Amino acid sequence: MLLSIVVTVYNERENIRPLIDRINNALTGMDYEIVYVDDGSTDGTLQELKSIDDPRLVVVEFRKNYGQSLALMAGIDVARGQFIATMDGDLQNDPLDIPDMLALVRDGDWDLVVGERVNRQDGMLLRKVPSRIANWIIRNLSGVHLRDYGCALKVFRSEIAKDMGIYGELHRFISVLASLEGARITQIPVRHHARQFGTSKYGLGRTFKVVSDLLLMLFFKKYLQRPMHLFAQAGLALFGIGLLINVYLLVLKVMGQDVWGRPILILGAILVLGGIQLITVGLIVEVLMRTYYESQDKRPYRIRHIKRGAAVRQAEAKV
Repeated sequence: MLLSIVVTVYNERENIRPLIDRINNALTGMDYEIVYVDDGSTDGTLQELKSIDDPRLVVVEFRKNYGQSLALMAGIDVARGQFIATMDGDLQNDPLDIPDMLALVRDGDWDLVVGERVNRQDGMLLRKVPSRIANWIIRNLSGVHLRDYGCALKVFRSEIAKDMGIYGELHRFISVLASLEGARITQIPVRHHARQFGTSKYGLGRTFKVVSDLLLMLFFKKYLQRPMHLFAQAGLALFGIGLLINVYLLVLKVMGQDVWGRPILILGAILVLGGIQLITVGLIVEVLMRTYYESQDKRPYRIRHIKRGAAVRQAEAKV
């Protein structure tokens, strides 16, 4: 199968049939499947999906609401296509953009094509402004330079999509996760429509979740394979400052001054203990990292392609 379209939905009953119709109209003549993941909807979304007689439709039913990230992971796991497209189920993404995005991936130049909502049909104060701030922060801290990280419309090579671990609420950082897998990423302008039915599941309340997930992404990006460098550097800095403070107080004590009860004494002790703890945590995380890779026979690198000369291929054939 050429393409799998993965759509995750939670309480989107009125949007189900219109979106499936739009996908079928946009992909006429193409070999594809539509994988819907119902994330524990309570408004009849699942019943609506089951009532649709479409040979291309695959319905994945969750027992309860697990969140968009795990729903997306399940849809990608079930997908059978050589390429995988993801989109929201609220009719704001337009399936007409999928063929152009798929063409870029099929040509072999890119592993992931991300949509950019250039004419975004959302509220300015609650959606656009926070999104622009988040995009600027993610762009500068992650090193993955995109203009719009929040667009759900994406097209992947299947092997890239299936290798990503979209745990927790990391669906917001799919581009960063793909970058960790060595994916070549580009972004193109796509259509964006105003929501017609249902209510948005996003709001300002997710800000702190985004910040905490961003810290996790920074750790994955820079220190996953060398965690000791992160913890040891901070630990040694704290330990060194604390040690200098304690040596200074020791000199004062030897000179006959009373150092007991001074705030700087408490600070020096806290810094020394904190430094020791960070170094210890670094050692533990280093062991866990090695266990993660070696116990599963994983490698901390990804090979895109190996080209062998004719002589090498003949020698391998003889073996």
